[in-house]
Amino acid sequence: MSTAATAAAGLAKPLGKYRWGICALLFFVITINYIDRQIIGVLKPVIEDEMGWSEVDYGNIVTAFQASYGIGLLVVGRWLDRVGTRKGIAIAIALWSLAACFHAAARSVLAFILARVALGVAESAAYPGAVKSIAEWFPKRERALGVGILNAGANVGVLLTPIIAIGIAGLYGWRAAFLVTGLIGFVVLWAWLRFFRQPPDHPALTDEERTWIEQDGEDPTGEPLGWKDAIRQRQAWFFICGKFFTDPVWYLFLFWLPDFLSKTQGMELFPKGDSGILATIGPALIGVYLLADVGSIAGGWMSSHLVGRGWSVNRARKTTLFVAALFALPMVTVASVPEPWMAVLLIGLGTAAHQAFSSNIFTMIADLYPRRAVATIAGMGGAAGAVGGILIAQATGWTLELTGSYVPIVIYAGLGYMIAFIAIHLLVPRMRPAELR
Repeated sequence: MSTAATAAAGLAKPLGKYRWGICALLFFVITINYIDRQIIGVLKPVIEDEMGWSEVDYGNIVTAFQASYGIGLLVVGRWLDRVGTRKGIAIAIALWSLAACFHAAARSVLAFILARVALGVAESAAYPGAVKSIAEWFPKRERALGVGILNAGANVGVLLTPIIAIGIAGLYGWRAAFLVTGLIGFVVLWAWLRFFRQPPDHPALTDEERTWIEQDGEDPTGEPLGWKDAIRQRQAWFFICGKFFTDPVWYLFLFWLPDFLSKTQGMELFPKGDSGILATIGPALIGVYLLADVGSIAGGWMSSHLVGRGWSVNRARKTTLFVAALFALPMVTVASVPEPWMAVLLIGLGTAAHQAFSSNIFTMIADLYPRRAVATIAGMGGAAGAVGGILIAQATGWTLELTGSYVPIVIYAGLGYMIAFIAIHLLVPRMRPAELR
């Protein structure tokens, strides 16, 4: 362990736990973020029937979100490093909540594309801002767990979406579902403005807890990291490659899972005849994303626990990444399993692996960069993930249109994490911190 880490190990944990309240707030920000983006995937069969979409139309709508999300990430990371997390995330929540409401007024494929573009740009601030906030509010030894908890908000958001969306759509129609979930975002915005401040300025933070948060020392001063400088660093490319190879798998299940379960397992959005609730998609989605929640928190806990036991950060993070990649491998067979529960279990293990993997590569940004550069690197990697999401959206849309089969797509889903792990290890074999001006 380094001298700083050894000194930090002698600190007693503070009585104050306000930083975990901030983590809970970030959890809810990510939750509503994912409800707003996921609802279109849950209601796809209903909207598709009413609007007469083809698979390519839906692929283009998903691509519009991914493209705008990726472009937004390129800009928003550096913007957040300049304006700060409190102001930046507040603006983002307001804008994406409005964009979510606009979906209710869409009457054509073009209108949906425009609504998705607005949503993608606004939502791009969520993860860079949330990860930067964790770096501001937590010492290194707790960051992986903090990121794991906020990352679990994505799973809870996706888990709640079928409950909220199907319930509201069944009673009042699919347009009401978009309107209600968009309005919930303004409640989260009020909570954000009410409770979030930077640690040095927060009146509810005790001096003891502030000392605990700042135990790793002050960040070097300087300008926010520029793209040109970052692109030359191997430390930035670990995250760019990690997101490029793994985010497409998450986006695949985010936007196509209800359709996948319908086409490969004969499951239904609403119960019909004697099929019963267990034959519907909603409970299956809940099972998948409950497992994803377990993976997110377990992945963050595992590497933080190993660091606490004296493992190097490099060894702890990469061991967790490798274990997650192993759990994802069985997804290569998911399109051909004979029983719905087997498909749900394999996809659930895959989403758990994704969230464990994601929690740790997000945390590795703060291991390798000072706080003033975290959002910039998170944005660049997120943009690479969005490019991967565009490729998987187009590949899935055309594969289904031409063959009607998910097999080629899920083979990549199972292999993507091991590919990403190998790339990350080759790029940062010893995880040496980046040198900034």
